[in-house]
Amino acid sequence: TEYDLAVERMLFEALQEIAPGSAFLGEEGGLHRGTSDVEWIVDPLDGTVNFAHGIPIFCVSIGARIQGELALGVIHQPLLNETFTATRGGGAHLNGAPIRVSNTPRLADSILVTGFPYNVHTNPQGCIEQFATVVRSGLPVRRLGSAALDLAYIAAGRFDGYWEVELQPWDMAAGSLLVLEAGGDVTHYGGRPLVLGSDSIIATNGRIHHALVELLERQDAP
Repeated sequence: TEYDLAVERMLFEALQEIAPGSAFLGEEGGLHRGTSDVEWIVDPLDGTVNFAHGIPIFCVSIGARIQGELALGVIHQPLLNETFTATRGGGAHLNGAPIRVSNTPRLADSILVTGFPYNVHTNPQGCIEQFATVVRSGLPVRRLGSAALDLAYIAAGRFDGYWEVELQPWDMAAGSLLVLEAGGDVTHYGGRPLVLGSDSIIATNGRIHHALVELLERQDAP
């Protein structure tokens, strides 16, 4: 929408003032190379389809890498006035108050959240079978339509686990740091270490991580 473009332009200008010469990777405008060690990774409006239909579930997501390492994450939900922040080694916060992942000990007691890619009809990485596997297990699953908020809500203990495919760096940069700094785990499928730009993600409170990884690998046939 026009708002995606306008917000990204505003953020590009504002972040350049904060860190002159920094690189900028945005969902709408792509990569602008910089001359410093700082790179901003921005989704100006995550949940655009929700926003366009008047569904009040969307956010702004800003991550920062310094010398290639995630160092900062901010996710802002304007309608609820909730700002989730994380700095590497400094913990995760919601409106300035510390947050932690949930204490749910077992996958069987968990509430999960997921999303579907725009090309779900092609069934990338067996995402349809994965969803069916989780639903058949009897676990409650929600679908908000904003990957960044899904991750922020894992960090805040509102959900216990999250998985999705076909994500981009701006979808997961800020949120993955939030989860890690809140005490959770974030990996790719199979438990592989997270690398921004690889397109699968599993994020949990840590206690259920191995069990969710194993469940998603089952991919029961319909």
